[in-house]
Amino acid sequence: MQRRTFLSMATAAALTATVTACGGSSGADAEAGGDTAKVQVWALEDAAVNPIATSSIEAFNAASGRQVQLVTYVNDAYKQKLQVSMGSPQAPDVFFNWGGGNLAQFVEAGQAEPLDDLIAKHPDLSSKFLPSVLEVGQVDGKQYGLPMLGVLPVVLFVNKDVFARAAVEPPATHAELLTVVDALKAKGITPIALAGSQGWTELMWLEYLLDRIGGAGKFQAIVAGQDGAWQDPSVIKSLEEIQNLVKRGAFGSNYASVNYDNQGASKLFATGKAAMHLMGTWDFSLQQTANPKLIKDGKLGYVPFPAYEGGAGDPKAVVGNPSNYYSVTANSTHKDVAEQFLADSLTSDAYINGLIDAGQVPAVKGIEATLKAKPNAEFTTFTYDLVAQAPTFTQSWDQALSPAVSATLLTNLQKVFLDQMAPAEFAAAMAKAK
Repeated sequence: MQRRTFLSMATAAALTATVTACGGSSGADAEAGGDTAKVQVWALEDAAVNPIATSSIEAFNAASGRQVQLVTYVNDAYKQKLQVSMGSPQAPDVFFNWGGGNLAQFVEAGQAEPLDDLIAKHPDLSSKFLPSVLEVGQVDGKQYGLPMLGVLPVVLFVNKDVFARAAVEPPATHAELLTVVDALKAKGITPIALAGSQGWTELMWLEYLLDRIGGAGKFQAIVAGQDGAWQDPSVIKSLEEIQNLVKRGAFGSNYASVNYDNQGASKLFATGKAAMHLMGTWDFSLQQTANPKLIKDGKLGYVPFPAYEGGAGDPKAVVGNPSNYYSVTANSTHKDVAEQFLADSLTSDAYINGLIDAGQVPAVKGIEATLKAKPNAEFTTFTYDLVAQAPTFTQSWDQALSPAVSATLLTNLQKVFLDQMAPAEFAAAMAKAK
C-alpha cells in the first residue's frame, strides 16, 4: 500500500518536468514554531502537486483575507502524525486521506465532519466531480471527502508489437482473453506479466473478476461485513478463474519470483517478453521514464478489463485508486473557513489546470478539451473517458479494508495463485479475518 501511495502522488513528477516547491511548510517547520497559520491543511510532500496546492491557498487567502497554510509530511510520518493528532487540539483543519476504509476510520471515531451541508450551500460543487470518484469519499451515505488529485484506474496494458507478431487482437471478453493466452503461449510468449512476489499485483485480478462476474455490490457486501459475503458464489467463481489462468500458463512459470518495485514485471512487458500487463495507470509514467521507446515507438496500448460473458457486472465499471481526498476535521475551530476553502479551491480553473499541467487526470467533469491539448493526450483522455463512463469505481481492496484483513487477504490470495489453497478454503479463511 505504501508503494502505491507513493506512486499515486509521484505520477505527475514522472510525466512532467520537475516543479520547484513553493510556499507552505514541512511538518518539522510547523512544529518548530514556524507555523503562524490559523487554518492548517495537512498533506503529503509532493514536488509536483504541492506548488499547485500552495497557489490555490495563496489565492484563497488573498481573496478571503484568511490565513490558511499547507503543512506537508512524508508518507510514513504523515500517517503516524495524523493518527496521533486526530481528536486532539493539535489536529489539522483539513486533512489528506485515501477515501474508503482509510477515511471511514476517522468517521467512525467522530473525527471527520460531514460535508453534506457544504454541498447543499454550493449545489454545483458535487455536480462538478465524476460521480464514481465522489462516491469513494462517502461513508454510510454521507459525504466526508472531496477529490483533490487525479484518478488512477487499473487497465490492461498491451504490447502492440507483440500482438502484431502473434497476429492476435486485444481481448474484449474473458473468452477472448483465454484464446489470446493460448495463442501467445503457443508462440513461446508469456501472455501476461505478473509481479507475483507481491500479493497486491495479484489482487487486481480478483478485484476485476469479481466485479465482472458478480458486480460491484459483491465487494461492498464484504466491506460491510455481511454474513456469507466472502463465500458468495461469485467470489468462488472468480478464484476458480484465476486458478484456471495460472494452470493455462497465462502468467508464465516464474511469475511468483517477479517483483514490481524493481520494475521486473514492467520490464518484461516493455521488452516484449510478455504481451499484457494488468496494472494501474501509474505504470504509464514508470514506462515513460524507464522504457521510453515503448511509448515513443507507439508500442504501448491499453484497453479496459475484459467483460465476462453472462456476468452480472457492468463491463464499464473500474477498479483501482479513485483519487485522494480532502476532509475537514470534526473538532476544527475553523470549520467554516476550511469548508469554504474546499468549495473555492478544488474545482477552480487554476487548480484543475494546474493538475492537468502536472500530468494528472482530475476527477472533474468537462476537461476533455483541455486534456487533448496537453502532452500524452491519447492516454490521459482514455483514462478520463474510462472513469467518466464508469458506473462504479471500486477502491483497491487492500486500501478499502482494514490493514489486518488486507494482510490476510494478500497472503491467502498468493496461496490461491500457487494452488496451495482452494477457493472454498480461501473464502472460509477470509470470513474469519478481523
